[in-house]
Amino acid sequence: MKTKILAIGRHPEILQTVVRLINNNPEWEGIGANTDDEAVLLFSTQSFKIVLLCGGIEPDSEGRLRTAFNSLNPDAIIVQHYGGGSGLLSAEIFQALAK
Repeated sequence: MKTKILAIGRHPEILQTVVRLINNNPEWEGIGANTDDEAVLLFSTQSFKIVLLCGGIEPDSEGRLRTAFNSLNPDAIIVQHYGGGSGLLSAEIFQALAK
């Protein structure tokens, strides 16, 4: 079974690239969300193991998202993604999965 990863970001082109890079790994399934509401809806209806918080998310939004995700599934791993290409993205995901 694939590891489901929810990527959240405010820049549609960058988010699309992140999701494509996630989906390049045959063991991962990435889905993207641009808004908080979309992210919480996806998270509440699907079983994500990892949430990637990508660029552009305001601190108050990040706090609300973390609270919502922790209440819906405290076992989900929330990772701050800082960009920097596919190598760093993969490393962040592998590091999260190793926890």
